[in-house]
Amino acid sequence: MHDLPSPDRPMKIGTRGSPLALAQAHETANRLAGAFDLPPQAFEICVIQTTGDRVQDRPLKEIGGKGLFTREIEAAMIRGDIDIAVHSMKDMPVLQPEGLTLDCYLPREDERDAFVSNDFKRLADVPAGANVGTSSLRRRAQVLVRRPDLNVVEFRGNVQTRLRKLSDGVAVATFLAMAGLNRLGRPEIAQSALDPEDMLPAVAQGAIGIERRQDDARVAAMLDAIHDETTGQRLAAERAFLAALDGSCETPIAGLAELDGGTLRMRGEILRPDGSESLSDDRSAPIEDGADLGREMALDLLAKAGEGFFDFRD
Repeated sequence: MHDLPSPDRPMKIGTRGSPLALAQAHETANRLAGAFDLPPQAFEICVIQTTGDRVQDRPLKEIGGKGLFTREIEAAMIRGDIDIAVHSMKDMPVLQPEGLTLDCYLPREDERDAFVSNDFKRLADVPAGANVGTSSLRRRAQVLVRRPDLNVVEFRGNVQTRLRKLSDGVAVATFLAMAGLNRLGRPEIAQSALDPEDMLPAVAQGAIGIERRQDDARVAAMLDAIHDETTGQRLAAERAFLAALDGSCETPIAGLAELDGGTLRMRGEILRPDGSESLSDDRSAPIEDGADLGREMALDLLAKAGEGFFDFRD
């Protein structure tokens, strides 16, 4: 391929600055270097602070939902300051800004949620009335559906910040993504990984997506070499499910697609924000119909839910 990146003209990779985001950016650089036999110096990691990183003291829903972890990075790409952006797919809005596209995914890590506590092995062991911390509306609602006797408190920040809050006694337990702990080389932080039967994960949890400018043929060809088709097929179903539900950080939604031979199994769940009700579905279809399956499941769940299902109640 002509015009590959070099130490003189490195490919600029945009990312958030947390240890996990940096690990994901380095994984992307390493895969590209391996695919094209390039030295590490052919890639430059560019840290960009996002609104979601800057504003730590308010719930995500108060400061604008899902694009909070992507907007500034995407603006840098549109300006031409960076060539690609590496994202945790569970943070990604279903629509990209004009001129940008997202069609490369790395092999998906463990998609399960991790139960994290200094004192308890599982959620069932946490005593009534105790504080459980999470910033995720999905996890909050899922906890309250299972344990309405617990008190769920706001718990934002990167992995290190959340572990510190646990040690400080802000809560006795929290949840993190197993994928993140594995990528940080810290799987032992989890007391247990939650089976999707017990707690369905966020849509696209554990997947890394790489965004690029739509008209950048050189980058498109390079990313094609590291794209994982299986992850792409699974996410096509999950993100179609999310898109039909108009999913954002303000709606508690869970979804997981899994492949078995030529069949895709999709499980989806929507919850009232206060955890008073949850509706779920479980269907299978040929892999190529995954996106249609996700969309249909979402529309059927919305019809069952009725008006105002996602509204916050005082």
